[in-house]
Amino acid sequence: MKVKVISRSTEDFTRDRSKDLQKVFRNYDPNLHTQEKAVEYTRALNAAKLEKIFAKPFIGAMDGHIDAVSCMAKNPNHLKAIFSGSMDGDIRLWDLATRKTVCQFPGHQGAVKGLTSSTNGELLVSCGTDCTVRLWKVPSLNFDSTVDTSKPSAIYTWKHAFRGVDHQWNSSIFATAGAQVDIWDHNRSEPINTFQWGNDSVISIRFNPGEPNLLATSSSDRGVVLYDLRTSSPFKKIIMQTKTNSICWNPMEPINFTAANEDCNCYTFDARKLDEAKVVHKDHVSAVMDVDYSPTGREFVTGSYDRTVRIFNYNGDHSREIYHTKRMQRVFCVRYSCDASYVISGSDDTNLRLWKSKAAEQLGVLLPRERKKHEYHDALKARFKHLPEIRRIVKHRHLPKPVYKAAILRRTVTEAENRKEQRRQAHSAPGSSSRKPFRKRKIIKEES
Repeated sequence: MKVKVISRSTEDFTRDRSKDLQKVFRNYDPNLHTQEKAVEYTRALNAAKLEKIFAKPFIGAMDGHIDAVSCMAKNPNHLKAIFSGSMDGDIRLWDLATRKTVCQFPGHQGAVKGLTSSTNGELLVSCGTDCTVRLWKVPSLNFDSTVDTSKPSAIYTWKHAFRGVDHQWNSSIFATAGAQVDIWDHNRSEPINTFQWGNDSVISIRFNPGEPNLLATSSSDRGVVLYDLRTSSPFKKIIMQTKTNSICWNPMEPINFTAANEDCNCYTFDARKLDEAKVVHKDHVSAVMDVDYSPTGREFVTGSYDRTVRIFNYNGDHSREIYHTKRMQRVFCVRYSCDASYVISGSDDTNLRLWKSKAAEQLGVLLPRERKKHEYHDALKARFKHLPEIRRIVKHRHLPKPVYKAAILRRTVTEAENRKEQRRQAHSAPGSSSRKPFRKRKIIKEES
């Protein structure tokens, strides 16, 4: 005769320490949990509401400039360091942890229009409307550095004002934008190469992070141009309907770049196929002034003339987040922090502002249980995101009244244009008129 005996090991249900949590045993058989979906829906709904309650993205403002902040640059050598330049010629190095100025770099006689740091973070390059390029040695953030920041290590004077600058990866070469594109070396007082396509001035310039010899520029003739330093020539150009204010390459997919445009939209292009945009990112109601990618390449942040900062997914046509304050004026520059946790914006009201990249993210060290709970809530929201109540809560964003009214007006104008185009198509002879896709509509022509 067989006798069935229930045997339990004391190790399975005994705590290791008196302060540990009691071990809980669960049977995941679905037949025992008939209300599982209803319970998890309620949990997802509560998680969505809690996210809205704890969504406090603004961390603090950094004041010190006495004129509008015109440009910013990250320091690859320090996670919590950022450079800023203002319209009165003042350049500052900030410590994001304390939100205080570490040092100043005096010298520019006009507006600072471009800042960039070398790959090792030891050299800062600045340029401005006073027709000079200045190289500065960067001190450390511990306030006891022996580096003298009262005067630059080199000053290069040129024939025209500069609008932007960017440094090549792992090299001593940097490029400036102005009346033309100039390629400089740290050890040369004059440009080693010059590019020009047309007679209009160049607004912004960015080196490709994957192929350092490739750079993209935008110019005041509404053009976006790609240059190759190996052939010492431009090789592709597109003309858009409106001017592009800034360009940024995707660091994880270096064949793609995003252009911040005057028509309130951002356009993501594939450098191999410029005749149509991959994605059109909409939501701003005024000109987009700057764009910067997260180090992960999955998101980018934009700053606009409509006094808001928005965060987009790299393949999303609408923003997932919008940041604004009553005091923040027109945003001229934005940057992601090097760990993708924070966003820094510089605006016309002389302040830099520090934001969380995820509005409801909990700051500080998380316990393993807290981290698992956040991951569980995120999974629940992703599972039930298609349901109307949760979708309404998750997608709702409070907008300033001027932005809200301008968005309604833009939507009305767009719908009227679409109705007009549909009627034109309906009353035209078959094949006599073709409608261009929206991703091609803003591109006038491509040159090579």
